Amino acid sequence: MTRVIDAHQHFWSLTTPGHSWPTTAEVAIHRDFLPQDLTEATSPALVGTILVQSQPTDQDTDWLIALADRTPLVRAVVGWVDLTAPGAPDRIKALAAAPKLRGLRPMLQSIPDTEWLLQPAIVPALEAMQATGLRLDALVQPRHLEMLARFVERWPDLPIVIDHAAKPDAANGTLDPWRARIATLSRLGVHCKLSGLRTEQARGQPAAALAPYVDHLVSAFGERLMWGSDWPVVLMSGDDWHQWYADARHLAVQAGADVASLFSGAATRFYGIATDDDAAPGLQPHRCAGFQSRRRNIQ
Repeated sequence: MTRVIDAHQHFWSLTTPGHSWPTTAEVAIHRDFLPQDLTEATSPALVGTILVQSQPTDQDTDWLIALADRTPLVRAVVGWVDLTAPGAPDRIKALAAAPKLRGLRPMLQSIPDTEWLLQPAIVPALEAMQATGLRLDALVQPRHLEMLARFVERWPDLPIVIDHAAKPDAANGTLDPWRARIATLSRLGVHCKLSGLRTEQARGQPAAALAPYVDHLVSAFGERLMWGSDWPVVLMSGDDWHQWYADARHLAVQAGADVASLFSGAATRFYGIATDDDAAPGLQPHRCAGFQSRRRNIQ
């Protein structure tokens, strides 16, 4: 059985200061989700997870880091910082000292300005991320992909992963222009998460309908593609963790994916996390193992 490193999941507490989502409208997930819930939902397949922020607040990031420190299953944390704030570089340097903090995620999908990531005001924060070895999780939609390609060209030494394959319009089976634009980003050397696609479908659509998307992602990204459950958000699709894992594995095998890389190796390499084979317990290199500058990929 594959030892799974889940590249994308969340914890939240409705009582955490600044909590804004999910709301009562998201009935299936409007409750606290904590480490014990994840263990019960994933046993015995899961051996490690990447914990990703869900609230755009400093309080949430601090809470996640503290939770990760006492949760061995959490191998890495992706937090949030207001990248436009004057104090962002200092905040980033302080967060980078946390042993499990591996990246930051601006919530681009919720920002109306598609070009937000290109603004000069966030350059000092991005420089601090790069200097401290942090990664950027790009929570984007298809509208962002052309902008993201320009961003990658400006920041070839910043490790970047696209969350949820940029959320293509799977409900309507739309492939273009998403297909060409995400392939361009693959050629520029970024990573991508095979995650979040079930909740982009309409309720009741079968996972098998995702085959054209999975085929394209496997072909385009190869060993830079990593699987994430997006638990507990995936519950909104009607699936649980095990069902989405089984469906994604089936689709990936049909597409010719390297299963070990997809379900463990890619996330381990990208986030620079410890493996069970590391000689020193708790060893967690901050730098992205195997990451090389994309500069040579950019024409």
